[in-house]
Amino acid sequence: MASADVQQPPAEPAPGVPDYLASPNAVFDDEGVQWRYGRAPDYSKTRKVWEDGRKMHHEAGSLPQLVENLVKNWEVEASFKPRLQDWRTIDHKNYTFAINGGPPQTAEHMLKVGTYNAIIAPNEYYSPENSDFASSHKTFKRMMPTFAWEVLEVYSGPPKVAFKWRHWGVMKNDYVGFNDKGDKVTAKAHGGPIDIEGVTVASVDDAVRLQSVETWFDPLEMFRQIAPKGIVNKEVMNRKVAMEDALDAAKPDMDVVKIAQVYNDPSSELMKDVKPEVRLLTRVSSSTGEAADAFVPHQGADVESTAVETGCVAKTEDAPTIAQQLVEAAAVQGTDADIIKPETNFEEKHSDTSSDTDKSWEKVEEQDSSLPDDAVNPAAAATLHADDLGTNPTPSTTDDKGYPFNNSTDASSADNAFDASTDSNAVLQPSIYSSAVTGHYSPILAASSDPSFVDESRALGTFDAVDEHLESSAKEVHPFPSTAEEAVHPGPGEAVVAPAGSEEVRLTHEEMSSLGNAGGCPFLMNRE
Repeated sequence: MASADVQQPPAEPAPGVPDYLASPNAVFDDEGVQWRYGRAPDYSKTRKVWEDGRKMHHEAGSLPQLVENLVKNWEVEASFKPRLQDWRTIDHKNYTFAINGGPPQTAEHMLKVGTYNAIIAPNEYYSPENSDFASSHKTFKRMMPTFAWEVLEVYSGPPKVAFKWRHWGVMKNDYVGFNDKGDKVTAKAHGGPIDIEGVTVASVDDAVRLQSVETWFDPLEMFRQIAPKGIVNKEVMNRKVAMEDALDAAKPDMDVVKIAQVYNDPSSELMKDVKPEVRLLTRVSSSTGEAADAFVPHQGADVESTAVETGCVAKTEDAPTIAQQLVEAAAVQGTDADIIKPETNFEEKHSDTSSDTDKSWEKVEEQDSSLPDDAVNPAAAATLHADDLGTNPTPSTTDDKGYPFNNSTDASSADNAFDASTDSNAVLQPSIYSSAVTGHYSPILAASSDPSFVDESRALGTFDAVDEHLESSAKEVHPFPSTAEEAVHPGPGEAVVAPAGSEEVRLTHEEMSSLGNAGGCPFLMNRE
């Protein structure tokens, strides 16, 4: 008797890969969402710099590439989507973000204070307590037109993903920010690279959306590279200036919010002079021939590169989770993977009103509706402290590579070297934070001393109107008084400080707190 053919059950279809894992530019195409400047930002320049300047070339569908794409899409949403319900890259019910072992913060917190203020602890160069949303973006985006980001290594796969990353750019113009004392700090541009690294551990759900995110990095390393020669003058002016009455009413820690509200009110007289919108050239990816920030699955993969890094999910005896199956399918199918577009799960979080925690979003919406999203209260950023995060280490006489510090000084003597009440022209010893590069900072300062130095934008062919603007006079890029700088004449890589109560600081706060539209500051639309 002939044996009957046995019908094999059909194979389970491979799970679809979420678009935010397949491409770094997935969320740019989202429909029905609110964008901070009325339209999706233009990241083509940043993506071009990333594509041509990165160290790693991850294989299509590999775990490192999926993680890199996820974080890139998350950053776009955190920076440019002012409504939480439009964020698709996070699990709204379980999302938190923490820096250097600090307390977990909600998405609402980051949305209020901005991405910079959410990750940088107060220090002598910058403080989120004295910077609102607008001024924080001007501080860093006026300094660097692009700040590209890449994943270097991935150490583990879902449900807990651990990875090392790199953030890099070029210091085109002066750094101007407000520090933990409310002082204005100006560091003269050196035209050289800013390159930092860190480690992140993130839990993800079955759709590989971010849940708890914990990041560790040294925020002061960026400032050491911004001002490798440290702060050369702590104060050069007498606090008791002629406009004493005006200064008493305009101390930054009291009036930043009011300044931001006035300058960001569309009906304000001050908004009549907003510059017309500037449209920049869209950069084209050399690997796809499309716009560098267009949705192209697995964009930028270079499987022939010798630096290809493959990722895999750790094998266990337990059945793989849905997230692990998804990642495995992406690795097997590569560019042939079926791409899906998951919706936000924002409503799932807020459908349960029994939890006080879940009601935190309502408190955000109860703010003054007459204010734009960018007019924020800097006091809300005061939850990150240098002592809590361990970002004020005890100074050493050598750096982490064994180089001796040129400016080694006892921390206690440095703290006592300046007394504004008795010496209005006192000069502090060079900052103890200028340590990691002090003594071997010539590569960073090469651009200011070597006429043949070619910066990244020119080398990669991405030089445009933003670069031209930022390479112009600092007075054009920073249209506010620079009395402290004019008195000291700092060189590239050196920083000076104007005191918190000065008229210079008040006027700088006014200008930097006005965000207007992206047309007035085109560089606000192109960052990572």
